[in-house]
Amino acid sequence: MNSNKSSVIRVNIIIWMMLLLGAESWAQDPQFSQFYANPIYTNPAFAGSVNHGRIVMDFRNQWPSVSGAFRTGSFSYDEHFDKINGAFGVMASYDEQGVGTLKTTGINAIYAYQIPVNRKFTIQAAVQAGIMQKTIDFSKLLWFDQIVTTQGFIRPTNEPSGDNSIIIPNFGAGIIGYSKSFYGGFAAHNLFEPSQAFYIGSSNPIPRRYTAHAGLVIPIVRDRNERNQVNLYPNVIFKTQRQFNQVNLGMYMSKGSFVGGVYYRQNSVNSDAVIILVGIKAPKIKIGYSYDATMSKAKTGATNSHEVSIAFELKKRVPKSKPRKVTCPDF
Repeated sequence: MNSNKSSVIRVNIIIWMMLLLGAESWAQDPQFSQFYANPIYTNPAFAGSVNHGRIVMDFRNQWPSVSGAFRTGSFSYDEHFDKINGAFGVMASYDEQGVGTLKTTGINAIYAYQIPVNRKFTIQAAVQAGIMQKTIDFSKLLWFDQIVTTQGFIRPTNEPSGDNSIIIPNFGAGIIGYSKSFYGGFAAHNLFEPSQAFYIGSSNPIPRRYTAHAGLVIPIVRDRNERNQVNLYPNVIFKTQRQFNQVNLGMYMSKGSFVGGVYYRQNSVNSDAVIILVGIKAPKIKIGYSYDATMSKAKTGATNSHEVSIAFELKKRVPKSKPRKVTCPDF
């Protein structure tokens, strides 16, 4: 790569970082492609939606071909408890951008309450509260006043440094409705749009994020033996965060212990990616892998993304009132 192209790329990075640290940011929250393998990240109302406790771990490596891209992970636990008339969940998350330049860690607690509407239809609503910490390494940033035309970034900068670390309270809520063959819900995150500014006096709110999702469960082969059952799960997920809109349209199929599916992701500007997913379910554990093939013009540099999920089923309890399980895809 010649020096002119390198300088252009670096200047673009500087502009992006200045927008991030300036008066207002247009950043989006991290996302996962395995929406239902990481259920309470998608919608907190999924807490306690199965008849056992569960632990879920998810790791996403987005655009590994781009140096300093995005690495995101989450860990969650949720379970239904009769004593609190609902379910409790806790979720920890981690996101890294720019080889550690910007890091975000967070922890959230969730309470979900189940409302049986009738024998066939159930509603579950949830609230979520937590805190996140954002840290930035100002020593890794490059600024315009450091540039010497023929030599690159060699001057010291006069740009002031802000706070290296900030703590942000955050809240969310969600609701789902489901029967044996249908599921759908709505969630809102960053309800009060808290500020993520590193500079005192700046206003840099985290945009409110809305998620709507719905799907069907279509039995293809019915059998008393679960190994022989075949189910089809067509579903759609719509997300919006300020001016950014995204639609994920896809379908899963499960046969016994095996799950496979394909998603198409479209944002408000162009086609984003095709997502291919495979998974396996064994007693007490589920493992999923997804591959995002970039479809936009960014595919020349950011060709793909990878994601792995692992879920553990905890010992089943014998509750006084058995909660109604949500029948939806596992990954």
